[in-house]
Amino acid sequence: MNRNERETRGKRENFDKKSFSFSDIPMWFHFVVIGIILAVIAFSVFKLVKWNQGTAELDQTETGSMEIEVLDQIFLLPEANREGHEYDDEETILFLGNDAITHMQGDDGVCNKVAQKLGATVINCGFPASCVANKNANFYDGDAIDAFSFINVANSIASGDYSLMEQNAGKFDNGTYQASIDNLKNLDFNKVDTIVIYYNAQDYLNGRAGMDPNNDVNPITYRGALNAGIKALQEKYPFIRIVCMSFTMCYGYDSTGMVSGDRVDLGNGKLTTYLQFMIDISGERGVSFIDNYYGTIDEDNADQMLTDIIHVNEACNEHVAQHFVEAIYPGDN
Repeated sequence: MNRNERETRGKRENFDKKSFSFSDIPMWFHFVVIGIILAVIAFSVFKLVKWNQGTAELDQTETGSMEIEVLDQIFLLPEANREGHEYDDEETILFLGNDAITHMQGDDGVCNKVAQKLGATVINCGFPASCVANKNANFYDGDAIDAFSFINVANSIASGDYSLMEQNAGKFDNGTYQASIDNLKNLDFNKVDTIVIYYNAQDYLNGRAGMDPNNDVNPITYRGALNAGIKALQEKYPFIRIVCMSFTMCYGYDSTGMVSGDRVDLGNGKLTTYLQFMIDISGERGVSFIDNYYGTIDEDNADQMLTDIIHVNEACNEHVAQHFVEAIYPGDN
């Protein structure tokens, strides 16, 4: 081995003795690096959550407000659905629902408040105490209210046959049933621009099944009836925009007494389970969803918004109407 080779070998051996080792790094440096990594991850998660959420301000006191996430999802009617249809210059909105729109039908009701805010023609075709879903798979005279469920109302509109409802309207000591039938029969649907589906939480309180995993249009389930009813309306009148408005919070009862619907399962899921079904169907069918559950009534302000465990007062109707107008007609308010 010549001199140059011996020097090169010596340098290599000397480097190997001084080779880098993680044990040589001070402990404080490890903590600094871990801290930086955790901070980057936390900031990324925070930005992602903020990017995905929408917010609305609910004035809860005279001096303050609370920021609450709302789950609105807005869809525009596809241009293809508009082709061949002539629109007039008047906005005509048809509301379908139950006590959410019939409990108050004067200036204190949500339909009239929407009409006043927009200057639009708003037609209230609600049926008190009705549900979205049917109680029975086959109509039973003993459960006449099934004739006025959303699924049957939607099918009647699509077919133009209102006989089932007319045969059962007289079984109720309330003229609203026949009045709403007459409004539907006399309505020129070619002039309707928007259909709003707005039911309170009657399906939840009445124990209607939530869903059937083997039948996505099962009329005795909340999810299936909503899906089938919207589908029927879309196929018959593709040029009409459809909006689903969620129910507001209500109370149910368990062994401890009255409990918020988001904390008690009455047999088919909590109230939020039904809310998620409406969100899912709205997305699947491409119709707009307005969230009245979050940002409207909660346990802290329920005594200021509810008249009982489910019916809302004028203050709540005002909030719901304003929310609807701002979300669906943002340039008209």
